[in-house]
Amino acid sequence: MDIAGRLEQEVFSKLNQEAIGSTRFGEIETIRNFLSAPETQRQAAIERYVASQLELWSDFFDSFESNPLTPEQRLSIIVDEDATLVLAGAGSGKTSVITAKAGYLIKVGLRKPHEVLLLAFARDAAAEMSERIKDRCGEPVEARTFHALAYDIIGQVEGGKPALAAHATDDKAFLALIRDILVELALKVSEASKAILGWFTSARLEAKSEWDFQRKHDFYTYLEKEDLRTLQGEKVKSYEELLIANWLYENGVEYEYEPDYEVDTSSPTRRNYCPDFRLTESGVYLEHFGVRKQSGQGGQEVLVTAPWVDRDEYLEGMAWKRQVHQENGTILLETYSYENSEGRLLDALAEKIAPFVTLKPRPREELFDRVMQMNQVDGFVQLLGNFLRNFKSGGYAYEDCERKAQSAKLGKRAAAFLSVFRPVYEAYQDRLGTRIDFEDMVLRAANYVETGQYKSPFRHILVDEFQDISRSRARLVKGLLGQHSDARLFAVGDDWQSIYRFAGSDIHLMRNFGEEFGGTFNGKSGVHRTVDLGRTFRSVDKIAFAARHFVLQNPTQLEKIVIPAGTTEEAAIRIVSTFRHDGEEKLRGVLSELQLRAEADGRQGTVLMLGRYRHSMPEQMRDLRRSFPDLDITFKTIHASKGLEADHVVLLDDHAP
Repeated sequence: MDIAGRLEQEVFSKLNQEAIGSTRFGEIETIRNFLSAPETQRQAAIERYVASQLELWSDFFDSFESNPLTPEQRLSIIVDEDATLVLAGAGSGKTSVITAKAGYLIKVGLRKPHEVLLLAFARDAAAEMSERIKDRCGEPVEARTFHALAYDIIGQVEGGKPALAAHATDDKAFLALIRDILVELALKVSEASKAILGWFTSARLEAKSEWDFQRKHDFYTYLEKEDLRTLQGEKVKSYEELLIANWLYENGVEYEYEPDYEVDTSSPTRRNYCPDFRLTESGVYLEHFGVRKQSGQGGQEVLVTAPWVDRDEYLEGMAWKRQVHQENGTILLETYSYENSEGRLLDALAEKIAPFVTLKPRPREELFDRVMQMNQVDGFVQLLGNFLRNFKSGGYAYEDCERKAQSAKLGKRAAAFLSVFRPVYEAYQDRLGTRIDFEDMVLRAANYVETGQYKSPFRHILVDEFQDISRSRARLVKGLLGQHSDARLFAVGDDWQSIYRFAGSDIHLMRNFGEEFGGTFNGKSGVHRTVDLGRTFRSVDKIAFAARHFVLQNPTQLEKIVIPAGTTEEAAIRIVSTFRHDGEEKLRGVLSELQLRAEADGRQGTVLMLGRYRHSMPEQMRDLRRSFPDLDITFKTIHASKGLEADHVVLLDDHAP
């Protein structure tokens, strides 16, 4: 644009048509038109280019795969922006698009084979696409996983490859290491130990009270969902009761939760009184009242309840309980929700019970043993492991997380988590020593690319499963693109299939593709092209449209066209309700129906059973295969099944996403 502008000002404006001839003058007019409406002219030129290429290379697109490529696939291959995003839904032929794109670049002469890099997340996928390109074009193209590419970059720059951590390729070993570190830290006398025990006793669950809900139903739904179970083992009725019970347990104060009051208070209109807590040693009772303070008329302080609680009835109940204790000569201690909102609930509790009990704090070993007995450690280890990988792959510093938590007002729970994460991360890095994990590998390679210590030959980068890209991988891609002014990015993915957030993927990179990877034109950044393949070869309308409707319940998903493989009058999705005792019977019933269908079709039908976890696989799997010989029955976890196809898919448990 700048060059064209200077030519117009310094040269073209001083020429006349007679002096240079009509042909040359027409070329100058083209440049002038471009200057007057650059975006319009650019789009028109792109349309002309696409139309000519579609016609010129139609034979190539007809014969590259066993079936001719669709119009959408052809368009995605021909467009050549600095950054092109292809939205490839399940069964839309994304592998054909990637391999045909590489073949097209070489066949047309836009790139030499060594200038094309194909990046995949799985080794098998990279090998398959590389083989397909070689078979169809006769030219080898570099197809690598991100980790393999990063490892090679490090080896070239450093003159040798560092040793890989043993747990880098073994998720079980990785989580076992995190668990070992957590247990070791928990049993030491340190701030880390205090933070870890604090997490399990008070911060593990989100601190919600009755005031966080507008309806009684919503509050009780929350109670049902969250397991408000104390260290002693009972399930309590509020987060504040959980804090109180765990504090008593930690400090060796024996108690009963909701025991029958020592005097029978039942009547035809009222059940027998069960106070919240009874301190066993002293016989003192403790009630926690869900009331807060509020300024009333004239500035007078009044007690209020949650919006959905009848205030007058609740206050009457408080008065009745006090009267019962007074009449029967029993001691009642009281704590209040307003003490928790003021941040002093446990301090107030300690002060109130001090005259009646002697605190006997339990050893940290005993407390942590109790936590492990309650099966709360493994879930937290998974959370720590996922966070650690995301933390490293994003290249974050601890202070970044603190600032994020503060700016997002995530509160005490986030601070409690970070106070545990920091020592775990430091211990993890110490355990690594001179070895590296996959997160280190990609970040180190990205740094070598950005600083120019690695010289990239690649001018066209094709990325498969782009929805699963992480910050560190995106940084590596950007570094490679930045080494050549004419470099291009061709990304294929589907945000509807983004399932690897736990492993560091950041869907923001796909949803904001132009902002992250787009080029610049006429002072405008983020220039890119998005092509929606739309057409699926895998699912009929009853499945494709239902899946689309379900996914778009999440407003952050990209809206895409879905063209099904065909239509059917028959229901394609069926829900079978099961109970604990009849799950196997119902499963056999479903398989019997599929067996009859396979017999009628005259061929073996494929059945893919899916579960969220490996232990979801039916125990009688071998017997099922024997019982239904006309069905090829396999089991996969949801994550392991990605990209697979079958005649029939059975989702085994209601915990599957």
